[in-house]
Amino acid sequence: MIDKRAIIADDAVIGQNVTIGANAIIGSGVKIGDNVTIMPNAYLEYCEIGDGTIISPFASIGTAPQDLGYKNEPTKSIIGKNCIIKEYATVNRAATEGDATIVGDRCMLMTSTHVAHNCVLEDEVIMANLATLGGHCHVGKGAFLGGMSVFHQNVRIGEMCIISGFSAARMDCLPYVKGEGRPPIPHGINAIGLKRRGIAPEVRDHLKEALKILKSEKYLISKACDVIEQEVPQDEYVKKFVQFIRESKRGITLRKAENTIC
Repeated sequence: MIDKRAIIADDAVIGQNVTIGANAIIGSGVKIGDNVTIMPNAYLEYCEIGDGTIISPFASIGTAPQDLGYKNEPTKSIIGKNCIIKEYATVNRAATEGDATIVGDRCMLMTSTHVAHNCVLEDEVIMANLATLGGHCHVGKGAFLGGMSVFHQNVRIGEMCIISGFSAARMDCLPYVKGEGRPPIPHGINAIGLKRRGIAPEVRDHLKEALKILKSEKYLISKACDVIEQEVPQDEYVKKFVQFIRESKRGITLRKAENTIC
């Protein structure tokens, strides 16, 4: 059902069984999948919305990036399937021609969250109220970002980690851990989250041992990765844990005195 008070651009493409509420604005460059609900007063432009997604009042999707270098190049935002985007959430389109800001499937962006230009959120990411991502951040599958947490541009946030509310990061956040503070220091693995996602107990133990080695003051980070590869069983998740560290360009946070890859 499309409310007669909605404003819809001539070039908008709208799928089957879509609901668009009163005073919603569907601007140019919008493609909406099937079974999407767009509530009253939402604003969309230059974006693609996946099937089954729900967009709440006053959310803004596909708006221009907050980047002074952006000169109205053709870019967009892509929202996956079965996402929930709550009130006043903002997802800016990319700032570089031909690129997109991407939110994966089954993500939840709570009230007043912000996803800046060129960010990539993998599937099943949850951002709690007021969580904020700077441009070009990458968030791994199943990560949970607590309320009022903030992340510097170009930061990577590892899959299945949980970052406590009111944290702030300007370096990469490890996968599979629970982090807290400014910076969000890892205080153990995200055991509950991993268990809920079906990660076997022995794998959780391997990750716990890998984190213990990584945090040991006996090793530089690069050496710790070598030790993990030598002493910890190399299941899929331990391998990805080490790979994430080795590929970090901004470094990772382990203790109060921030550590960079050495």
